[in-house]
Amino acid sequence: MNVFNNGGSDTRVNDLFGKLEKYVPLMFALLIAFLAGKALKKMFWTAFGMYMALHYSGIHLFG
Repeated sequence: MNVFNNGGSDTRVNDLFGKLEKYVPLMFALLIAFLAGKALKKMFWTAFGMYMALHYSGIHLFG
């Protein structure tokens, strides 16, 4: 008895791969956008913190 053969109807497997082919690029793009947003947020707060540290130590960069 072959447990992997369901009578030749592999429509569920084909449907799954069809959905994966359709939605994986979208999920990948959303992941890249999410990670880029996190990186920009981290860069902003790092730059802000460095600016404030310099500002309160007496070094005024912009005037």
